[in-house]
Amino acid sequence: MSTYQSRPARLRRVELSVPGSNSKMMAKAAAIGSDVVILDLEDAVTASHKDSARTSVADALTTLDFGHSLRAVRINAPGTPWAHDDVIELVESAGECIDVIIVPKVTSPRDVWFVDTLLTELELKLRLPNRIGLELLIEEAQGLSHVEEIAACCDRTESLVLGFADLAASLGMRLDELSGDDGGASADHYPGDIWHAARSRLVAAARANGLDPIEGPYLDYANPEGMRREARRAAAMGCVGKWAIHPSQIDIAKTVFAPTAKEIARARAAIDAMNESEKAGVGAAGVGAMMLDAATSRMFQQVLDRAALASGR
Repeated sequence: MSTYQSRPARLRRVELSVPGSNSKMMAKAAAIGSDVVILDLEDAVTASHKDSARTSVADALTTLDFGHSLRAVRINAPGTPWAHDDVIELVESAGECIDVIIVPKVTSPRDVWFVDTLLTELELKLRLPNRIGLELLIEEAQGLSHVEEIAACCDRTESLVLGFADLAASLGMRLDELSGDDGGASADHYPGDIWHAARSRLVAAARANGLDPIEGPYLDYANPEGMRREARRAAAMGCVGKWAIHPSQIDIAKTVFAPTAKEIARARAAIDAMNESEKAGVGAAGVGAMMLDAATSRMFQQVLDRAALASGR
């Protein structure tokens, strides 16, 4: 049974990913104001540079000022020649400076347990003051088919991420051949949102276990409207944030995944009306033309909770 009540509340409207082999890009990312900065050791680093990138990431974590950004590292996938050393060497050299480790290509709970066990042993050995969280990438057909088990298997897990590119390949989707990839891994010939089912399943699994559902990146960073469209779809379905691969995408994600002033004012008015109705012994209240009850009150409270998290309170 998951014990998600103990997990920290983190702001994840946007997670900027940068190559762990590029010191200049890591320095720029640390100062740019993304909610999460991901130093990537996996897809963004070639096999010949894995070891040197690990050293560069450790240096960046221990020397750069990340401000209020969460410091995350995407390690290589369990089962690769690098994952074991990624965890051990980084935590031993920079463990106090790591907030979250991102595990890619998770296919089953045992992938999560592998990393969790290593972290537990290292935290005890090094007497680290803070527990390192996990973010799990669901980007393989096997992982999607086991997403409910994965979401519930470890109380160190904080979020699930839907990874489009690898998942499209794993599912055999014919995106490029039939429609041309617009950067968001969509298909114009498909009647609707081709990612609706996968996104919905991941969101439900995450929410059922108190995790943050996150959406993967929109690849065409020169298309801000495409980024905004996909972010809005994700937000509408319950995601709290989206990965970014370019600084130009940060403000778009921050705006989409944060409540507007109008939404906050409406939510406050609704909660106030419900509180007054409860004092009067009435189970429902009306605001404008909307009837409010416990279910709608819960939705409006979530708006206020998101606003409070975004404002740092």
